Amino acid sequence: MVLTQTSQYLIRDGLIKLLEIKDADIRLMTLRQARDAVDKGVHIGGAFSAVIPLVALFYGGMARFDITNPTRRGQDMFVLSKGHAVASMASIYADLGYFDRSVLQNSRSEESILNGHPGPILPGVHISTGPLGQGLGVAQGFALVGKMSPKFDVFCLTGDGELQEGIIWEAVMFSAYKKLDNLCVLVDKNSGQLDDTKQLVHPLPELDKRFACFGWRVFNVDATQYGPVLAALEEFKYSPREGKPTVIICRTRKGFGGASDFMVKHKVVMPDAVAEQEMALQERKRAARVAEFLDFFAGLGDAEDGGMVRERLLRAAKEMNLDIVLKEGKASEVKPLAVSVKTKRAPSRNKKVEYDAGELPKLEKGKEYACSGVVTQAMKVFARDPKVVSIDADLASSSGLEAGVAYVDMTRALNVGVAEPNMMAIAEGFAAMGFNAWCSTFGPFFDWRVLRRIAIGYEERLQAMAMKDGWLSEGHGLDITFLSTVPNFEQNTNGATHMSNDDVLILGGIAHLKVIDISCPNQLIAAMRWVMEGNRGLVYMRMERGAMPVIYDADLQFEYGKGYFLKESSADKAVIISSGRGVHEALAAAKELESSGIAVAVVDMPSIDEKLLLELYNSGKLLVIAEQNNGYIWSEFQKILFKANGSIDATKLVPINTLDSERRPQFIHSATYQQLLRRFGLSPAQLAETVRQKLAKG
Repeated sequence: MVLTQTSQYLIRDGLIKLLEIKDADIRLMTLRQARDAVDKGVHIGGAFSAVIPLVALFYGGMARFDITNPTRRGQDMFVLSKGHAVASMASIYADLGYFDRSVLQNSRSEESILNGHPGPILPGVHISTGPLGQGLGVAQGFALVGKMSPKFDVFCLTGDGELQEGIIWEAVMFSAYKKLDNLCVLVDKNSGQLDDTKQLVHPLPELDKRFACFGWRVFNVDATQYGPVLAALEEFKYSPREGKPTVIICRTRKGFGGASDFMVKHKVVMPDAVAEQEMALQERKRAARVAEFLDFFAGLGDAEDGGMVRERLLRAAKEMNLDIVLKEGKASEVKPLAVSVKTKRAPSRNKKVEYDAGELPKLEKGKEYACSGVVTQAMKVFARDPKVVSIDADLASSSGLEAGVAYVDMTRALNVGVAEPNMMAIAEGFAAMGFNAWCSTFGPFFDWRVLRRIAIGYEERLQAMAMKDGWLSEGHGLDITFLSTVPNFEQNTNGATHMSNDDVLILGGIAHLKVIDISCPNQLIAAMRWVMEGNRGLVYMRMERGAMPVIYDADLQFEYGKGYFLKESSADKAVIISSGRGVHEALAAAKELESSGIAVAVVDMPSIDEKLLLELYNSGKLLVIAEQNNGYIWSEFQKILFKANGSIDATKLVPINTLDSERRPQFIHSATYQQLLRRFGLSPAQLAETVRQKLAKG
């Protein structure tokens, strides 16, 4: 039976009244969560202003979330970019059954999985957020996946304070360019931030026009009530989208829904007295809203189609985890339903990339090949598996990724333009959905804060996988390879800003990041094959852009954490240890020394081999650690030796790198490759002479 327009209005009116009751329930849960936190801490102002957008989204019937299996492809996705509102989101997730309500107690403690900002250790949360501006970029990555089959929508809640971050606008521009009309961003425009909770430090007037000029569909709504927010969400969901992403600017204020001016603050330690006072207010509000709804529900008996309207509202209440208690046909109460945990451990993912190894490039030993060309040819093979995706940032010719993947499928070969943070966020979005993601730029251009947040999310995924009752299982880590091009001295005449002599030491300190420094095109193919096995995590792979001679056989099996002898004999008096292009200079130096009767071994250390380094140290031979950077291997070597021995005998250790004369990090002035080798004592002739002198001194 088709409902009349009047009945449809009644259903909508009743739905809004139910949302207002749910609003009080979520605020009560949030206040109790703050009261019971280990430090009684909560970002209350932003958490409360976000309640109406969040409740409208999760209970208004506009999104399709699979609470039992939050990782299933095809359901809608949600990202809380303004991670400070985690308390409100956690209350909703507990109410929906992602996890037990007991998780809301003792939050922020060492024992709790509910932290001060959200992360994947919490069931149903796909990424870590908190550092502002980054969540929207990942949501955009989800939306790109959502344009594939099976299709789905992506929702992201951000804040107006967060819109001062530049990375936000990288995502805003690219989303419109890619016509991501399955992306809906809700801006919690509460006109406050940390340093000034009553106005923005950097005002954003005419925010609607700013989004519109970038090609977004814009809704500017009063978010102090449910009707306008719900109407905007309905427009996004059901009206023609015309290739435009949607933004709903939710005008509200910090702490909206609370009574005390205490609730307007950013982060607070909430005294029990304030918490009890605010909870009493929410109880009164709830009671008043329930009474209003009961009167409304009773009046439906006299309305046309009243019975059908009542049935719709009874069903809607159940979907909101509310129980309209009926006695003798009349509604007497609206109670919160006790919901058991619905989320189950996610099915394992097969992350292995399938390919025909016989079709990979065949490289002749001794010949030179440009690594970017090798990547292109290899990706033409690897990318036939739909799990492989690449993202470049206006340096695709340097990496070779885009040409290789686009040869197979252009939709999986993205170029975001000059926007490296956005590139990295998109890569995380794909990886969180189970893809083997590659992103590339020059080494100095990778964004440390984005990489650090990604690594934190990866760590929380590992924790969730290891927990006995965790929600993630094998294959739910992140497989992202950060392909760093033109490392070491290769940028030479471009100078300090583009030279990667410091990147590996800085980024190598990020937990869980696996550093690989490629020295040979065949080694590059072997390392790519290693990554394609899946579940390799976060990999920072440094790759030369120019042509390099092949020094490894085609059947090389790359192993992370393994060094390789390229030259070795029982007569060796010394060992030169290097990586990347420096390996070729070391081989040339060893050849020169051999011509004068001095046997020297050469070790390629593409990743740190702790066991081999200790064996070399204990051999008593002269060890020359020659690096075209600020001494990554040397730094790791020292850590290994101190851990194993407690002290270091440095008499036979000779580090040669780009540290200054006082062994401090520095940047590199423009020069040709040969000039740089000579400047830092890393040319073959200089390396050979250093070995001669050290051996002569005994």
